[in-house]
Amino acid sequence: MRLPIVNPYSGELVREIAYDTPATLDQKLDRARAAQRRWSRIALDERVREVARSLEYFRTNAEEIARDVTLQMGKPVKEARGEVKTLLARSEHMLAIAPGALATDVLPSKPGFALRIEHAPLGVVLDIAAWNYPLIVPVNVVVPALVAGNAVILKHSPLTPLCGAHFERAFESLGTPGLVANVVVTNDGAERLIADPRIDYVSFTGSVATGRKVYAAAAKRLIDVGLELGGKDPAYVAEDADLDFACDNVIDGACYNAGQSCCAVERVYVHASLYERFVERARSVLSAYVLGDPQDETTTLGPLARAEALDVLDRQVADALDRGAKLVLGGKRATPANRSSARPASTRSLFYEPTLLVDCPNDALVMQEESFGPLVPVARVESDDEALARMNDSRYGLTASVWTKSAARAERFARELEAGTVFQNRCDYLDPSLAWTGVKESGIGATLSRYGYDHLTRLKSIHFRA
Repeated sequence: MRLPIVNPYSGELVREIAYDTPATLDQKLDRARAAQRRWSRIALDERVREVARSLEYFRTNAEEIARDVTLQMGKPVKEARGEVKTLLARSEHMLAIAPGALATDVLPSKPGFALRIEHAPLGVVLDIAAWNYPLIVPVNVVVPALVAGNAVILKHSPLTPLCGAHFERAFESLGTPGLVANVVVTNDGAERLIADPRIDYVSFTGSVATGRKVYAAAAKRLIDVGLELGGKDPAYVAEDADLDFACDNVIDGACYNAGQSCCAVERVYVHASLYERFVERARSVLSAYVLGDPQDETTTLGPLARAEALDVLDRQVADALDRGAKLVLGGKRATPANRSSARPASTRSLFYEPTLLVDCPNDALVMQEESFGPLVPVARVESDDEALARMNDSRYGLTASVWTKSAARAERFARELEAGTVFQNRCDYLDPSLAWTGVKESGIGATLSRYGYDHLTRLKSIHFRA
């Protein structure tokens, strides 16, 4: 079997990659176990230096890597270059905090005894990565897992397997063969990996439905699992917000990467006093997006990565209109003027117009279910209390943003919002010094920050008597 990689813009075949066979998977798992034992004996400061040196691969090959991202999932090339830079910045932060995060906790001594708590590596970490940010999703796990003394089996999305290959090549320079192995397997193959006793931890980024399956499979073996399952992230533009600043940033947070972000702004609540002005500015900002070839430097909105996403967006727009919402802009599929003439006639355009829906009731699909596209549904609220109630009316809880000049208002929302991250005057951003985590159906566990290391190690108590 071979996995075809198809350019979502042109519809052309980029490459075909062979799936791993049971024999090659066995070899990679055995090598990972052996490599991890050798690697874990190396001192922490040396592991940090070695991983830092391996990251030079991403600097040296940044343009090729960015191009591969664009070809595989349609991200505008300028955004793809930005993702390479973000990968490096996050990695550098996780390397810098490693000595403190992994430091041994030496307890007060008792006569004749030495007591301490160490952070021991788990073993082999299976990282099942998503396609929407195919570099920074896996690096959240790969780099800290390696620094903590683990080996990594990276199973990338079938949409973006070339990125998995780049990770494997980058860390070949560690001098421990098999320490990072890229695998290409089907969903059934991934289930077999989770069930394999040579896997000690699973990290998964993707849908809630698949996350439940991963969680259940890992539970059978009583191994831990980290889940990042997306969100329906709300923004509230309060009555004292800087309207232009808030609108411009909220729209960017909704449409960056064509809205295909777990933490994209997916519903907007605007105080009644600013509502009409917000809608007019949002229309203007959305109208300025340039749809086209994502390899073109002028393109600001690329195609969706998956054809089925178009059906989801169509259904959400139709449902919102049926429930009384109004369509201000967009709301349908699009074919850019500079669409490649080489695109096969049998394939359809995967573009969706930047869409503005207003007066959206909170029970509409577009306010409750993930969109993963350039949709901006807006609703009017009369007070902070109403905004809080509507923002929390969701089965997700990844991020939420409040746009206000009031520190007191921001602190109230931070206390009462059911979200892993609460922003004031910012959205759709991960600071690696903060834990990336969700509540409700947005996930379990955390990556990034010093707390990300906690999930990639286990505590070992040392109790010595002289």
